[in-house]
Amino acid sequence: MIPWETLAEATVPNSTNQLKLMRRGDEYSIRINYTELMNCRAHGSEEGLASLAAARIKAGTAPAVLVGGLGMGYTLRAALDSFPKKSAVTVAELLPEVIEWNKSHLADLAGNPLADERVTVHAGNVRTLINNSPDRFGAIILDVDNGPEGLTTGSNNNLYSKRGLMAIKTALKPFGVLAIWSQSNSDLFTLRLKECGFDVTTEFVPMRTSKPQGPKNTIWIAVRGKK
Repeated sequence: MIPWETLAEATVPNSTNQLKLMRRGDEYSIRINYTELMNCRAHGSEEGLASLAAARIKAGTAPAVLVGGLGMGYTLRAALDSFPKKSAVTVAELLPEVIEWNKSHLADLAGNPLADERVTVHAGNVRTLINNSPDRFGAIILDVDNGPEGLTTGSNNNLYSKRGLMAIKTALKPFGVLAIWSQSNSDLFTLRLKECGFDVTTEFVPMRTSKPQGPKNTIWIAVRGKK
């Protein structure tokens, strides 16, 4: 069997956690310490995250879209493919190393989405961008960490708190769509979204499109009302 090799490493801000980009043949993996966060062979739910959000957008509109979390670029690519061509897409990524990996080692995996002229890169915390963008986005797509229960850095939990969700609601335009990826389901988080005034549906999407009966991830689609 071909052994894994480490291509690059990054330290997560305000923590001792190490993020590693690994390769084994043509297979790529991003890991936090010894836990795999993502793998290039299992990205069906990341793509579903963007396509499900786009499906809830009113026909004929080209919204400003925010993608939180770059990862291996699959969610960003799906957003570019799923939303209207005139949509402007901002991707926020906390780690500058991950941005560089997507321009080099990982560029070809998802068709080099960072090279698309519709994309603006925000190198920093997605919460900062959300907090400074009232009534700006038609869709916010969050593929940050492991979902509502942060694994990479505990500060990500603030994004999914009631305060964080209300900030997201403020950043969305009326009837804007919030889509959230999670490794697993949480009835408590569904309730939290509803308490913040969102109209919520929960989807369970296969990790691999080639194996629809295999393991699934959770996607919340939460729509802001008029107010």
